[in-house]
Amino acid sequence: MLLYKTMVVLFFIGMSVLRTVFLLCVCWVMPAFAGTINSQFPTEIDPHGHYVFYSHGFIVEGHNPKPVHKTFGIYDFVAVKEALADESYHLIAYHRPKGTEPFVFAEKLAADVEALITAGVAESNISLVGFSRGGALSIMAANELKRTNINLIILAGCAGLIKKLPSVKAYGKVYSIFERSDQVGSCQFLIDRNEVTKFEEISINTGLSHGAFYKPKDEWVLPIKKWLKD
Repeated sequence: MLLYKTMVVLFFIGMSVLRTVFLLCVCWVMPAFAGTINSQFPTEIDPHGHYVFYSHGFIVEGHNPKPVHKTFGIYDFVAVKEALADESYHLIAYHRPKGTEPFVFAEKLAADVEALITAGVAESNISLVGFSRGGALSIMAANELKRTNINLIILAGCAGLIKKLPSVKAYGKVYSIFERSDQVGSCQFLIDRNEVTKFEEISINTGLSHGAFYKPKDEWVLPIKKWLKD
């Protein structure tokens, strides 16, 4: 009887150990779930997943994720990331250091996209989204890639930097949103430089000028999510 009880106890201990090992193995090999916000390039890639890179505006470069502009107020990088996150894709949002050189960062974005494609992710499942300086960086990355099926979403990003670089062209499916009260307007001049796969542009009218994109507002967040899921 004592031997029987000992065997039963050992059996359940063994099952518990096996279950723990199994769960640890599953956690180790499974890629990050869609819906998470990645501040670094993910170590595990889901070849069937969708990936979205969001690049913030110039003011956020540095250590503060919520810098304050004297006219437009707080740029809430944290809230913007949370609003853009979605269970249907992996969001990658780097916090760029102060003094980031545009071409260097654009090359990094392009290299990250190529790494996803090499891992089996389809071009059409990758999107570059950027606001202001981040929009310009996204355009420059697309110019590096020259991929015709990638998605490029520009938020008030067709401004000085891009206008000063006539050799930079847009590629893939291009979407644009600009605020009517903002001096940064349409991206049509960029599209005229090259034939893209698709171009769709809308304007919003919040009266907040460039600051319209400093916080997540339905006027621009909802169209982005619709485009990302089309």
